[in-house]
Amino acid sequence: MSSSGKKSGRERGEEWWQTGIIEMSPGVIRLRGYEIQDLIGRVSFPAMIWLMLRGELPSEDQAALLGIALGAAVDHGPQAPSIAIARMAATCGVGINSAMASAINVLGDVHGGAGEQALSFYGDIAVSIDGGTVLDEAVSVRLDRFFAEEKGYVPGLGHRFHPIDPRAPRLLELTRAFAARGVVNGRFADIAGAVEAEVARRKGRKIPLNIDGATAVIYGELGFPPPLTRGLFVLSRSVGILAHAWEQSQQGERNKGPLPREWLWAYTGTPLRPFPGENETGD
Repeated sequence: MSSSGKKSGRERGEEWWQTGIIEMSPGVIRLRGYEIQDLIGRVSFPAMIWLMLRGELPSEDQAALLGIALGAAVDHGPQAPSIAIARMAATCGVGINSAMASAINVLGDVHGGAGEQALSFYGDIAVSIDGGTVLDEAVSVRLDRFFAEEKGYVPGLGHRFHPIDPRAPRLLELTRAFAARGVVNGRFADIAGAVEAEVARRKGRKIPLNIDGATAVIYGELGFPPPLTRGLFVLSRSVGILAHAWEQSQQGERNKGPLPREWLWAYTGTPLRPFPGENETGD
């Protein structure tokens, strides 16, 4: 600090961009206090994600469970808007980064946000349980509020394409296996199972857990807050987006739209009409 007590321009600049994530100087890179060369070759990509987001290294089991969730949601085919957009963008001659950005930009509340919504839903139930309410009652009260005040589907349940989402049972099975070993405590798996059972009781039919509900269980078990689960989904789905953008770019086709060119959209506007003044005779 200068003798006058005012901060120098350099000090102000350093303060302006202060971060607890990375430290750097010529020849030095430290992430959360760890030398990058000490991390390389010793820390997996899921563990690096954990370190960057949480500030500490996970255990091997925690990193493994995070990797399982990330790996389960990488792709769902061109019927998913993000994948379709990546492929269409690639045919327009943009670079692979632009194709990926175009796809990632549509991962919002409707497509990509259900995991965050599911974990928030489970979290409300967990708070009630922590306050002394038993699991089944906490689930019932939260569902009462959902059906009275909110619209749409219970987050984390049902799928528009799969009668049973093949990813969800396996993810729950693995979560319970990790819980049995003490890696996580299993409470979010129990909450999700109770939500699924209570909705089935009310609806008269089972609406199975989907990928968003199952990954929300894992992220909740691992202690990630709901808003971060959307970012984690983006990281996961980016793998499929990259693969599809690359595949499409190698096929050499251009301007491939959402439908084969012989299939056109349904027009619902004004029928054919003459331009004003046409076919009119003058005096």
